[in-house]
Amino acid sequence: MTPRVPMNPPEAESTQSKRFAPALTLLFIAILVNYVDRGNLSIAAPLLKDELGISASQLGLLLSAFFWSYTAMQFVSGWLVDRFNASFVIAAGYLIWSLATSATGVVYGFAMLAFMRLLLGIGESVAFPCCSKLLAQHLPESSRGFANGVIISAIRCGPAVGTFGAGLLMARYGWRPVFICIGVASLLWVPAWMKWMPCKPESAPVSQSDTVTALDILRQRSFWGASAGHFCGNYLLYFLVSWLPFYLVHERHLSMESMSRIAAAYYLIDAAAAMATGWLSDRFIRSGLTATVVRKAAMAIGYSTAAIALAMCGVADSGSYLAWLMAAGFGSGMGGSGTFAFSQTLAGSHAAGRWSGMQNGFANFAGIFGPALTGYIVDWTGNFQAAFAITAAFSLTGALAWSFGVGRLEPVRWGHEANVRHVGASSSA
Repeated sequence: MTPRVPMNPPEAESTQSKRFAPALTLLFIAILVNYVDRGNLSIAAPLLKDELGISASQLGLLLSAFFWSYTAMQFVSGWLVDRFNASFVIAAGYLIWSLATSATGVVYGFAMLAFMRLLLGIGESVAFPCCSKLLAQHLPESSRGFANGVIISAIRCGPAVGTFGAGLLMARYGWRPVFICIGVASLLWVPAWMKWMPCKPESAPVSQSDTVTALDILRQRSFWGASAGHFCGNYLLYFLVSWLPFYLVHERHLSMESMSRIAAAYYLIDAAAAMATGWLSDRFIRSGLTATVVRKAAMAIGYSTAAIALAMCGVADSGSYLAWLMAAGFGSGMGGSGTFAFSQTLAGSHAAGRWSGMQNGFANFAGIFGPALTGYIVDWTGNFQAAFAITAAFSLTGALAWSFGVGRLEPVRWGHEANVRHVGASSSA
């Protein structure tokens, strides 16, 4: 019998990444569908408002209802992901949000629509804690940059697919059939995931997740630095997802067709920058640079680039604003690539779900008040200059938070782990 030759670390990491590739592809699809589903109501808003005869304030409540349950559930879903098998938790959440999407096309009345949006938020709340948990469990540090870039690029591709694909279908067939068909068709993901989902690692004891509490995480300075940086990144994301089409049409006087092309280009640049930055980050870490230097540099350069570009875009003339807008997309993607990579390293595989969920929960308060604040500012000033300046300030604050608010990028020594090390050191002495 030929003896099995052990693989060296680079070969082992490459094998891990290849094994995880089918699951990563399916996670990309899940997050893309996640953002298509959450944005569909915004696309259908003009049709829905006329059909149901609801007021603008009621429409606003429907659009924000998703964030109420989604944000609140982040603080619960992270615990679920660390307590149970993340592969099954994301499958259950995906099933819930797909059924909620289909049911939205069937129900009538404001109250039932609001309930479906709340249910959608509950289902989608598990997505990012599950992704962080799975990447932390199955990929080494030097392979997580690209994987996180893929996940972040799905966030950017979702609005593009939803706005243009679902928008065209709604214009032709109406909003109800589109909701029903998207929800039903997306269910095909579930059997594919059950076939190719990664197995739970044997080396991750379930009991460990119970020893890291929410209070333990809240005591970490790096958690608050990451949450602040994530909040600033979400402010930028929701500002452009919510207001970019309106800005291009009403302030830059583009046609709907031109607006669609420009918005699509922005989202694609953002997505490509996220994947490219993640891939380059992994290369630099494999070459010997520390994860702290590589990850923080990417965040600082990305967020600073977005801040400068947004500030210039707000005051640029018609001949140059597009270049600044695309530069903002590049910076946004570059900075976004590491949003969850930090939590995966700091929390460790046994607490990554809870940390990511709580971080995402605080960060998503930006989705609750950010778009509304922009609306008030535009109404008050009559243009987007101040709105761009405020978003640029948040981006710059994000660069500072990721660079200085987060400590060294290494696993936190939780209480039980620190005690074990202390006992071991005492015994040796």
